[in-house]
Amino acid sequence: MSSRETARRVAIARGEAPADLVLRGGRALNVFTGELVEADVALCGEMIAGVGRYRGNEEIDLDDAIVLPGFIDGHIHIESTMLSPTRFAEAVSPHGTTTVIADPHEIANVSGLAGVRYMLADAAGGPVDIYLTAPSCVPATHLETSGAELGPAEVERMLAWPGVLGLAEMMNFPGVLLGVEEVMLKLAAAEGRPVDGHAPGLSGADLQAYATAGPRSEHEATTLEEAREKLAAGMWIMIREGSAARNLRELAPLLQGEGADRCLLVSDDRNTFDLLADGHLDNTLRQAVALGAPAHRAVRAVTLNAATRFGLNDRGAVAPGYRADLAVVSDLEDFEVQLVLKSGRRARELVRPPTKTPAALRVTCDVGDLTAASFAIPCDGTATVRVIEIVPGQVVTRHGQAALRSREGELHAQAADDLLKLTVIERHHGTGHVGLGFVRGLGLRRGAMASTVAHDSHNLVIAGASDQAMLRAAEAICSAGGGQAVATDDEVLALLPLPIGGLMSEAEVASVGEGVRALTRAARGLGCELADPMMTLSFLALPVIPELRLTDRGLVDVAAFEVVPLIIE
Repeated sequence: MSSRETARRVAIARGEAPADLVLRGGRALNVFTGELVEADVALCGEMIAGVGRYRGNEEIDLDDAIVLPGFIDGHIHIESTMLSPTRFAEAVSPHGTTTVIADPHEIANVSGLAGVRYMLADAAGGPVDIYLTAPSCVPATHLETSGAELGPAEVERMLAWPGVLGLAEMMNFPGVLLGVEEVMLKLAAAEGRPVDGHAPGLSGADLQAYATAGPRSEHEATTLEEAREKLAAGMWIMIREGSAARNLRELAPLLQGEGADRCLLVSDDRNTFDLLADGHLDNTLRQAVALGAPAHRAVRAVTLNAATRFGLNDRGAVAPGYRADLAVVSDLEDFEVQLVLKSGRRARELVRPPTKTPAALRVTCDVGDLTAASFAIPCDGTATVRVIEIVPGQVVTRHGQAALRSREGELHAQAADDLLKLTVIERHHGTGHVGLGFVRGLGLRRGAMASTVAHDSHNLVIAGASDQAMLRAAEAICSAGGGQAVATDDEVLALLPLPIGGLMSEAEVASVGEGVRALTRAARGLGCELADPMMTLSFLALPVIPELRLTDRGLVDVAAFEVVPLIIE
């Protein structure tokens, strides 16, 4: 900011010169004191000059509406919306979001540094400031095959890039606790910068050890007891309300007492359909207040707290000298967004089309020649098998068992008992790795679901009631160059192509939203009643969340951090 511009802002604040724009006739929420005051907000270019009584070259009458700081999502994976960064910004901006801090480890697991560079390039400009954190776990573990690997040298390079604020979620908490050299080097590279945590269920001395290594936030806390222990350890608590994992109801009491100023409301993973149907952080605010959170504390959790956590000291408040990122809402219950300003300009004027996607990110499914036999689980007689059990509304799973009798030398899905076959096929390098297992909780009575969105290595994950339906869904995705599909034995019911790394689309927001809607309708028509069937499927391959997962290397017992046999001897 030039000295001349600062002097002009001072003159406007003192009432000696007209503001560029004045929001008048409304109220402003002071996130520092919690007060809601009748006041004008005077802007000078990209900044707020003052809050009080002002005149301007342009004035907007707010008719008693409320001016809030623009909303900040402190932890989100844009890839989970299945939108390119520019399309994502276009979707969330009308809902009051002006800044996000995104972890691009999904595209990094597929395409490495090239994927992270693409996210930065496509995010530049537009109505939302999209900052990144450097992915710390690519691959997340040695128990899966990713498309790329990012070691300490690559992490150090990313941390030097403009727009990268710190180190993304350190999912390899066992590596932290064991002092693994590569993990220690990554943490050391981020010294003095924000380091996000990811340590579900960690407690006691292990939590103390994890926190002392550098991670200062947690978005995996699912109970009040866990969240309060992590608050006491000096961690920021990111209260997650996504499409598959919803923790707000359980953790909302944190916003009512001591520690509220160390809490953020975040999305983590949110699909396009939910963005279109319910909104973004505006919807989370509605829910938080309905659950009893004081409105000013809920707002602070998506504004000043997030800005403070990531050192974005120029935003997060309606106050003099802060960036004019503003959301005008109807009230502090419904949070209906009426106007959004980004750096003093109407956000809708800043929407732009996506950049050209690099050819290297347009990958195909290198899975060889699939047949129904690719999903066969040989067995004679009866067997007790390990089963991944879904917990509705949560990312965690349970480690279950089932007794099965083989037919014609194979174990099959038992859809009548909600027991489906699950397969993960490596798709990046043509290794031929295939993981086989069973899952309970998807609810399909027939047919299959498949996806190249499969956290975190994003191999091809397929769940189904029959091998033929699984084959049909997989073939549809591979023909599309990546994506998601629902199929029966005889036909493909829904297909959403995701040509950017098998994760994202350049298509317009409404088109992707309709694709997600069609997938959900198709899955429900086959019996699945989960809130987000495809996102739930996509997390079944994530071997850093308890208790049991499936990767291309086989079944992973997360507690033991090792591959275990499907059949229990």
